Amino acid sequence: MFDLITSRDSNVKNDVLSGITVALALVPEAVAFAFVAGVEPMVGLYAAFMMGLITSAIGGRPGMISGATGAMAVVMVALVAQHGIQYLFAAVILAGILQILAGVLKLGKFIRLVPYPVMLGFVNGLAIVIFLAQLGQFKIVNALGESVWMQGDMLYMMLGLTLLTMAIIFFLPKLTKAVPASLVAIVTITLLVHGLDLEARTVIDFVRDMLPADQKDSATLAGELPSFAIPMVPFNLETLYIVLPTAIILALVGLIESLLTLSLIDDMTDTRGQGNRECLGQGVANTVNGFFGGMGGCAMIGQSMININSGGRGRLSGITAALVLLAFILFAAPLIEMIPLAALVGVMFIVVIGTFEWASFRILRGVNKEDAVVLISVTGITVIADLAIAVVVGVIMSALVFAWKHATHIHAKTHTDDDGWKVYEMEGPLFFGSVLHFKDLFDPKGDPQDVVIDFAESRIWDSSGLDALDNLADKYQEQGKALHIRHISEECRNLMTKADKYVEMNVNEDPRYRIATDELG
Repeated sequence: MFDLITSRDSNVKNDVLSGITVALALVPEAVAFAFVAGVEPMVGLYAAFMMGLITSAIGGRPGMISGATGAMAVVMVALVAQHGIQYLFAAVILAGILQILAGVLKLGKFIRLVPYPVMLGFVNGLAIVIFLAQLGQFKIVNALGESVWMQGDMLYMMLGLTLLTMAIIFFLPKLTKAVPASLVAIVTITLLVHGLDLEARTVIDFVRDMLPADQKDSATLAGELPSFAIPMVPFNLETLYIVLPTAIILALVGLIESLLTLSLIDDMTDTRGQGNRECLGQGVANTVNGFFGGMGGCAMIGQSMININSGGRGRLSGITAALVLLAFILFAAPLIEMIPLAALVGVMFIVVIGTFEWASFRILRGVNKEDAVVLISVTGITVIADLAIAVVVGVIMSALVFAWKHATHIHAKTHTDDDGWKVYEMEGPLFFGSVLHFKDLFDPKGDPQDVVIDFAESRIWDSSGLDALDNLADKYQEQGKALHIRHISEECRNLMTKADKYVEMNVNEDPRYRIATDELG
């Protein structure tokens, strides 16, 4: 029911039309996030243009849309309030450089380590965030300057136009897929409102509500080309001390959101983007933003879903969206200002429905309660706190669940060979989580004079496992008994301090694998 994708292949017509649709949806988002960050609307619009153009041209995920985002805006607001916008531009440049370094060092591949429940929580959390953000369009500023909910005819008009927009987007693809349904819906609602002279809030009304009273009458989205300028900040260690913490957080939040959105689009389109190249693209785009008066940004899951659902697959879709947005700013601001907010809200509500992973309810009803807890936790933290924090917490929770489950998987089969030696045939991983269970398997006092520990079906994963084996060898030595250790890797042998003399070497049979330890760092 919610598979709204109109095409899985890239072509020029789909990319251009989809890009136009995305450009229309970028405007209110960019303006809103600019106000969240405490900067002028044009700073957000410039960011949407430059981020979209550069990442679409050189990034690692064709069809993904980048621009000014709320996740990064909330990080910027404190820096702007305390030190001004010039320090923000410096922080964005530094964040871009850090993202470029992440791409050069090929750190983008680590996004593949994000577990499936964390990915579901991320997607569901962002869908809820997008939904809650649209509810703000149902508020107006009264004569006292207070933000209040719509009532009466204004509310009914907003709801009716929003539902009509959603209906067009849902049913039009069943009749024809020649043009993006979202674009048709926006144009239809705009013509309907102005043709029938309906009382409906438009984009310019939204901009006016966010401006101080003395600037409302001059509100406009018209602008000029962004110009190059080096941030006007002192180039010293004090400035670095001020901007570095914000830059690091911006870089991390931007990369996490971009790479997770990349993975989501990979799944939707049955293709695979290039994570490391996307890191480079995001870094270059943010660096350019800082020099040309933009607030920076990252991938936008909402606009990316609009693009994918409208048939945008190639780089041309994102480039078209950026160029059309620039054309709106330079030449056609009045046309954008007259678009009803209800049309854009309807588009975003459809995005919410298509983005939310309804299949996650199967996990919640399933027997794997640990995955359900991780999913709910990541979703909740994404909504109430921060995306980056949510993902980090989710990965840590998943890792701890994995360690706990595998801690009891180690066990041993024992038998006595023809020479009267007791043989422990180990099975399962030996690592920090299973060390206690490993120690309980042995009886140094009760075992015979000769004992064999065979790791042919087991593996030592980390230095905790090595330390446990060393301690066990020490206990057998205290009892005056001979210990024989078979089938461990050469690296393990070299890292042992006590048990190395008990290892029986067999070049042909001993395994070769590496072990996680700081000693080799």
